[in-house]
Amino acid sequence: MRCSGWWVIILLLAGCSTTPDGGYVDSPNGRPVPVRQDRNTLHQLAKTDLDRLADIEYSENVSTLRLLMLKMYKRNPAEAQKSGLGSPEQIASYVFEQTGVHHWQFDALGGAQDTAAIKLALNAQYSGDRVLALVVGIQSMLFRAHGNKSAFFLTDSIEPQSLYNAARNIEIAVWKLTNARNAQGDLLLLTNSQPGEVQNLSFEREFSKLIARTDLLALTLAEKSQRFISRLTQSITTAPFLPFR
Repeated sequence: MRCSGWWVIILLLAGCSTTPDGGYVDSPNGRPVPVRQDRNTLHQLAKTDLDRLADIEYSENVSTLRLLMLKMYKRNPAEAQKSGLGSPEQIASYVFEQTGVHHWQFDALGGAQDTAAIKLALNAQYSGDRVLALVVGIQSMLFRAHGNKSAFFLTDSIEPQSLYNAARNIEIAVWKLTNARNAQGDLLLLTNSQPGEVQNLSFEREFSKLIARTDLLALTLAEKSQRFISRLTQSITTAPFLPFR
């Protein structure tokens, strides 16, 4: 495939969100193209177009999930106090910038990761930080669905089915998030606007970006490698979380 074709897909993946170094270059159609901090380094020679595509998809999803974390803390300010990890900004910085320290193991979550952490966030009996549980759950799930890597090279292989299943799990989590309530009938976590409030669908848009990027990479990898993706038909309201590694 021509390089220009890959940049069309990369533009779709990136949208208008920020990149790790916050840089952009102008494109012919006026839409900003994200600049990778390592774009001119020698190790880029060890990457295929698909590897670069995966790099962009993963880093953009991290940026989106970090934004969602801060938005959820703003909407649910009491949650940040439960983890004992500081302010919302401090928590987000620790979660996304200190992965080599915590390795997705948080005492506040009892070590729960991926779908186990997501289930904590959606458990009416859980008294801990639901925002931390949800975000750590989704991010650690995506990390594992990408083969336990955040940067990709010629020797790496990502299983398209794992990515596809992870995207479905995010859909399931988001549906449950908008419906899960405590014994008093209150939502466990507030996201989109409630009746009587000014309409706000920004949470839905950001979660949709996560799902769309992950799906697009899964389908692109499947097409390139001629691998079949099993698309199970199930009701999202009763569906269990799918395996993703």
